[in-house]
Amino acid sequence: MKRPAPLAFKPDLEMAAKRWEAFYAGDIIDRPLVCVTAPKKGAKGLTGSWSDYYERVNGDMDEIIDRTLRCGEATFYGGESIPSFGITFGPDETAIFCGGELRWSKDSYGTNWSTPFVENWKKVLPLKVREDNPLWRRMLEFYKRAVNKMAGKMLVSLPDFHTNMDLLAAIRGPEKLCMDLADMPEMIDEAMKSARQVFPVVWDAVKKAGRMDELGYFQCMYSMEGAAMLQCDFSAMISPAMFRKWVLPALEEEAGIVKHVFYHWDGPSALVHEKDIIASKGLFLLSYVPGEGHGNHIRHLDLLKRLQAQGKAVHAGGSIDDIKAMHKDLRPEKVMYETWAPTQDDAQELLDWLVKNT
Repeated sequence: MKRPAPLAFKPDLEMAAKRWEAFYAGDIIDRPLVCVTAPKKGAKGLTGSWSDYYERVNGDMDEIIDRTLRCGEATFYGGESIPSFGITFGPDETAIFCGGELRWSKDSYGTNWSTPFVENWKKVLPLKVREDNPLWRRMLEFYKRAVNKMAGKMLVSLPDFHTNMDLLAAIRGPEKLCMDLADMPEMIDEAMKSARQVFPVVWDAVKKAGRMDELGYFQCMYSMEGAAMLQCDFSAMISPAMFRKWVLPALEEEAGIVKHVFYHWDGPSALVHEKDIIASKGLFLLSYVPGEGHGNHIRHLDLLKRLQAQGKAVHAGGSIDDIKAMHKDLRPEKVMYETWAPTQDDAQELLDWLVKNT
């Protein structure tokens, strides 16, 4: 294992890195992997707040970076949590890099989308990241500024890729793409081939701008070799046969590039792909998102246990009490717990409890 460079906001980083490596090897040191954050004991409190998509797209980059550092300094990163800054502009950012136009709703600046622009696939293929795109140039500049100020304190995290078929859905529109899958599958073959060539371009540029090969990677998972969150939210709208034909090969290809994968498995409608996701190569840690009104992970223990029994690791979030309850049922070497604690002492108590009860 490559030894990580020290981080001032994470004095136990080297031990955390060893726990992550044990997790990837299907093992534990003395307790399950757990990411828990809390206000740092003795800190004066957060100065300002973390930034949202709108501010990262439109705000002053240096002010956002400085504020993030103040927030990071006031945070206790317990267990295997890593101080990091996610430079992401929204779920459809890759579509914007490829020629889309960013749209906002005045009712919600917490998200955004790309206006679909594809009317004829033949006229837009092959898809490419447009090097002169203002948002793409801002992202790379943001990474360079952030890593220069944050090195030795925090890591910069990866963007929300939303590549593969999520990229096609963003540029064509989900409804029209659904029709295309049935009406022109040969054209979708070409479109997916093109979309799959976009991911490594974004990956290579971002990891270079963020000096990740030198400093390490963090996006839900930590590694010195490569770690990222992958997803295909559009998969909830297609059949298992379509998923196997177009989406799964793309995800497995991305996983081979990324090394360690946190798979964001979004919503009950996506459960139809359970067998294929379990059989997948490279989708190591599965993070099922129950969806609005379906409760936290503790209400889905049967699914989590089933995934573990088939060899997959699972992400389980919830309250401290939820984690203690789930720990009775979940295999400790195949789970990553995630929570927030009201105080640093509460966070440490959870870590100590897991050691004693593992």
